[in-house]
Amino acid sequence: MSTPHSADVLAAFRDFVARLDELDPQAPMAGELTVGLGDGAERLPLRLPVARALTEALRGYHDPRERGSCAHCAGGRLDDDFVCRTCGIVNGLFGQTIARFVTDGQAARQPELGGPRDIPGAARPAGNLGD
Repeated sequence: MSTPHSADVLAAFRDFVARLDELDPQAPMAGELTVGLGDGAERLPLRLPVARALTEALRGYHDPRERGSCAHCAGGRLDDDFVCRTCGIVNGLFGQTIARFVTDGQAARQPELGGPRDIPGAARPAGNLGD
């Protein structure tokens, strides 16, 4: 049974191929793309520029829900808070920073620095332009 989404997907493929084929209608054929969804199916000529563009589009797509993989268990996926869904460890610089400053739901106290000289490698400017 065909759904409105099936028709949209098939139309998107059809439009994509047609739009790129207009730019180079004499390009060599790479094959044929058959897409079947629901009751519908499309057989589309797959010229080389279309094949390259489709490959690039599919490989370059990044789902906004994707937060990466866990650095600790090397396989778990991270949730929106950068917590591994498998091992529960907070990941990434942002996640580690949050974990460092938050303990049991309350902000942890951090020692205060006395000034720029307390930070390694930092120094106050001399106040002149160096001339």
